[in-house]
Amino acid sequence: MSDTPKTLVRRTPWPASSSRAVVTPLQPSVVYASASPDALDDQYEGRAKGYTYAREGHPNADVLATKIDALEGAKGGFILGSGMAAVTAAMLGVLKAGDHVVGGDQLYGRSMRMMGTELPRFGVETTLADPTDAAAIEAAIRPETRMILIEVVSNPTLRVADLDGIAKIANARGILLAVDNTFTTPRGVRPFEHGADIVIHSVTKLLAGHSDVTLGYVAAKDPAVREQMLGTSVTLGLTPSPFDCWLAERGLYSFELRYDRAEQNAAALADHIAGLPGVKRVLYPLRNDHPDHNRAVSLLNGRGGAMVTFEIEGGRAQTNALVQAAQNIAFAPTLGDIGTTLSHPATSSHRALTPERRAALGLGEGVFRVSVGVEPVELLAQEFEAAIAASQRA
Repeated sequence: MSDTPKTLVRRTPWPASSSRAVVTPLQPSVVYASASPDALDDQYEGRAKGYTYAREGHPNADVLATKIDALEGAKGGFILGSGMAAVTAAMLGVLKAGDHVVGGDQLYGRSMRMMGTELPRFGVETTLADPTDAAAIEAAIRPETRMILIEVVSNPTLRVADLDGIAKIANARGILLAVDNTFTTPRGVRPFEHGADIVIHSVTKLLAGHSDVTLGYVAAKDPAVREQMLGTSVTLGLTPSPFDCWLAERGLYSFELRYDRAEQNAAALADHIAGLPGVKRVLYPLRNDHPDHNRAVSLLNGRGGAMVTFEIEGGRAQTNALVQAAQNIAFAPTLGDIGTTLSHPATSSHRALTPERRAALGLGEGVFRVSVGVEPVELLAQEFEAAIAASQRA
């Protein structure tokens, strides 16, 4: 008989320590052991705090959610597997067949698909209206309207919603106002302070900031609404990865530094691009020629954000030439990275729309969106100047 000691896996306790880790520990465990059936009852029935199964919650998600709650002035927000998972939890958690939703007419492409394709399959009717005009949103409301979904700043035309006007209408009628704050972040505006009922983030973007996680966040003012959304997210399995939550928390520590630097760069880059030959227009909320300039100054407290949209002369030959010439700028359908990225709505976020619909939204072939990063702004100016010049030679 062997003298090797017999051991059982999972029986070794975590080493005790009189000091604590400075960095949040990563806890990838899917399951958590309870002391007894009574102890498990206590957890499920709210008499004790604890974890059971990671689909229902885990420590790294809660740590990250608490930090974003602090930024947004929220309580009880929770983390999901993506920004669209957060949109899904907000909508499917609250809405039912026979309800109606009013959405901004320039939502993120997949949010538009949710409004136009997915919700109607479940018997929820939808209407799109201009969020820069509170009267247009009000005109779209029906007796069965349950929710209004808007983005503070639209993607990619950077139009600024009349958040205060829409919130006043929604609150007076008892309609839930859900606000996607991904573009503006709590550094630009905190929607709960303006009357929002639900706040949504794609944490993937500016909050995490490094293009290495896929996460979402949603919070509700009413605890009952929060429980509806959470219950749906658990049932649908919209679970976030502990490792992604750990990475996003680490990224969040530099969020304000990254955001402020990128915003400074964006304002300077917008002005530089506006003066280049071959550029038809530049959209940046703080520029005097932006259609919502005055609202941006007041609502966003004079902060323009890190996104710049511009349009060049020409068609596909010119857009191909610009991207190929901008060799140091990643051409990628994302935003919020620490480095500058370039996207082309006609072939990425809004490709599902017809050319006529894109044209109606001001998204012609020559439109590009820049998610400005933290590089030296003079290098960005040189890169875009050369790329735009190359496009006009094509």
